[in-house]
Amino acid sequence: MAINADEASRYYQGTARFVVVIAENRQKVQFPAQHIRPFINQLGVRGYFSIQFDDDNKLIALKKIAD
Repeated sequence: MAINADEASRYYQGTARFVVVIAENRQKVQFPAQHIRPFINQLGVRGYFSIQFDDDNKLIALKKIAD
């Protein structure tokens, strides 16, 4: 995931409610912005993440697995 600082600040402040990214398999993934907040720093968000959804497509885990 690569999100610049300006865009990340929208997620941090709550003005953007959902994060939309493209997975390595080219699948579009959308999840609530509140889950990305712990990973935001002054540069934005950078790294590879593992994401888990339940059977109802509710996010249950977002973990950073590499820089």
